[in-house]
Amino acid sequence: MFRKRFYYIIELQYLGFRYHGWQKQPTVNTLQRMVERTVAYVLDHKNFKVLAAGRTDAKVSANQAYVELFVDKEPLDLEIFYPVFNQNLPQDIRALSIEETDENFNIIQSPKIKEYLYLFSYGEKFHPFCAPFMYNVLEDLNIDLMQKAAVLFEGKHNFRSYCHRPTEKTILEGEITHCEIKKNDVYVANFFPKESYLLQVKGEGFKRNQIRLMMGALLDLGKGKIDLDFLKKTLDPNEEEIVLEHIVPGSGLILNSVEFK
Repeated sequence: MFRKRFYYIIELQYLGFRYHGWQKQPTVNTLQRMVERTVAYVLDHKNFKVLAAGRTDAKVSANQAYVELFVDKEPLDLEIFYPVFNQNLPQDIRALSIEETDENFNIIQSPKIKEYLYLFSYGEKFHPFCAPFMYNVLEDLNIDLMQKAAVLFEGKHNFRSYCHRPTEKTILEGEITHCEIKKNDVYVANFFPKESYLLQVKGEGFKRNQIRLMMGALLDLGKGKIDLDFLKKTLDPNEEEIVLEHIVPGSGLILNSVEFK
């Protein structure tokens, strides 16, 4: 028997610090698990499916993320569903909006620009309350050199060195439209260090752990462990493959915005 399907887009925010990423896993708590549990509770049935615009890793947060909700049983009354859904989500997940769409929209394949921020500080050890939001480096960093290097990631490159354990099917080419290190004035709190910084990266898509590997290379450069020529070689397809292992913690990474084209 044919069932009519109804389509919705939900805009979310979440603090990822206590979650093992978006994707549902059998033995750990994930964001997808909590969202689906909440939808099932509000609808009182499981005739639905949830797809995310992208899957964030463990401890990664999102200021703006999108999921598509497919409901098979009956259409939603959004004025009733939305506030009850939000009320029953955990306190570290919030829905910002919901709107109806149709079968022509595909949240995964739809072209979009994603902006990620990676927050960090250096020098003195920061307040423990900062741990869910940024990464702390105790050594001194050459921020000027890191800023000079960050722009090298802009443009089309083979990001083989910035993809963790790629497979034969992994598409290693990609394009970054903006990459910059600057002082953090986006996310502030009275327990944050007096000065903190962020890496801002924009692009259509990113490889596994790509931004965290980029941040790791930039921090190694700032510490003097590598030089600018080495970093340039990691982006040169004519050089021998360079495998990078410095993946910074996920807790400093924020999916800041998603813009559908």
